[in-house]
Order: sequence, then C-alpha cells, then structure tokens
Amino acid sequence: MGILSIKIRIGDRDYPMKVDESEEETLRVAGKLLNEKLKSFKEQYHIEDRQDLLAMVAFDSLVQNIKNQGVTTNMESQIVDKLSYLNSLISKTTG
Repeated sequence: MGILSIKIRIGDRDYPMKVDESEEETLRVAGKLLNEKLKSFKEQYHIEDRQDLLAMVAFDSLVQNIKNQGVTTNMESQIVDKLSYLNSLISKTTG
C-alpha cells in the first residue's frame, strides 16, 4: 500500500493530505459527513459564520463520541458478565 496525495473539501476550503491508500475512503466519507453536518447546522440553526458552524459541529461530534464510548463500555461490561456466567456454568458441568 502506498501513500496518496488527496484533497478533502471542508466547507469552502480544500485541505491537502498525504494518506495511506487504506485510509483514503474513510477520510473521504468523513469529509462528506462533515459537510452534510455543516449544511444541516447552517439550515437548522441559521448560523452563517463558518467558524461558529465548525465549532458547533466539532462540539456535537465530541458529544456523540462520548455517548458512544459510554454505550461501548456498557456493552463490554455486559459481555464480560455473560462470559463469566457461561464460564462458571461450564466449570460446574466439567468439574
């Protein structure tokens, strides 16, 4: 896999990047989603200032990330509990 030179457009600006081929699609999808979120916030909250839009999208994305981490942690805890329970059942039947 090689390094690619790409440009990702965020808002009205292009950002040149050097990325591994395996990351290109992920970065392009992220750029597309970011632009969709910028457009949505602009329409929903009538925000015209580009810096304010970017700040609100960054804040919203971070909040979602924190929420997702909590969900993941909760799921991991449930999985560990269930595996421990299954392990104890197996131990009882083989022991």
